[in-house]
Amino acid sequence: MFDFSVLEPYMPLLAGAVWVTLKFTFFSTIMGFLGGFILALITLSKNKIASFFAKAYISVFRGTPLLVQLMLIYFATPQLTSYTISPLEAGVLSFGLNSAAYISEALRGGILSVDRGQWEAAMSLGVPPYRFVLDVILPQAIKNALPSLVNESIMLLKDSSLVSVIGVADTLRWADLIQAKTFRAFEAFVVAAAVYYVLVMLLNLLGSYLEKKVRVSD
Repeated sequence: MFDFSVLEPYMPLLAGAVWVTLKFTFFSTIMGFLGGFILALITLSKNKIASFFAKAYISVFRGTPLLVQLMLIYFATPQLTSYTISPLEAGVLSFGLNSAAYISEALRGGILSVDRGQWEAAMSLGVPPYRFVLDVILPQAIKNALPSLVNESIMLLKDSSLVSVIGVADTLRWADLIQAKTFRAFEAFVVAAAVYYVLVMLLNLLGSYLEKKVRVSD
């Protein structure tokens, strides 16, 4: 029989675990967006060498398993740099770097979708390139790529469960510890799944709201 009452003493710990999951997802998304935007600009630049290295970066991070990247950063960083990286830092860094590779492709498509006439008009008016990119191109690129960006955030949230393998006290780690103490695997992992589902649905709602807001001008 199922007995969810055995989880009651551990529920206060769940709040902390969910907070770790949200914090991890937030910082990874921010890092991925900033890195993705820079990568998108580099891949579209006329500098062939920089563009080549940016594309190589994207290829490597999209072509190798995320878990392998996480393990490399967590275990290899101390070996290569003598810096003892924390599990949370390793998770944010590996997920942020990985997410940047995917977000860059979404933003690159968004940038390319901006009408070429706007570029020519800005050049003829003498608008500084950095102002044009930040004030004109970026808002439109985000608008066009918003569904992909929201989807990437959802993937980050779900994939955040991988950091439990290096000891981060996230939601899945909470369920794993409860299962080890109570031997009630079903109840613990069902609650963890429900938490992830609720968080994903909230992100979906936020994404739908943002899409409506940015498309008011349409």
